[in-house]
Amino acid sequence: MPQYRLLVVLATRGPQPLTSIAAALSVSPPTASRMCDRLVRKRLISRRVHARDRRQVQLRLTPLGSDLVDTVTAHRRREMAILLERLPSERYPALIEAFLLFAEAAGELAQTDWAAGWEL
Repeated sequence: MPQYRLLVVLATRGPQPLTSIAAALSVSPPTASRMCDRLVRKRLISRRVHARDRRQVQLRLTPLGSDLVDTVTAHRRREMAILLERLPSERYPALIEAFLLFAEAAGELAQTDWAAGWEL
């Protein structure tokens, strides 16, 4: 799950340095680095070194990583739609408020900060 969360961070925020990834996941840089090593071996992310300053490394999703995030997101949305169909529509406002509070507590991006193409 933490590795998938790393993929989602890259999918929503774009290429990031390791320190930003570690902060977003609330883990230490060495822990984030080990996670990235695994994802690089799986070809889900890549590292790109800055041409003039080799200390600057950007992590980015590969096409395979992007496809994985898209597939899992689509599956989750289908499952959520099935669950939402079981609820009376008058309960939606309370559910939305609860989801927003949950996302805020988890440190998720605000709706306005999501990547283009995400619809509510």
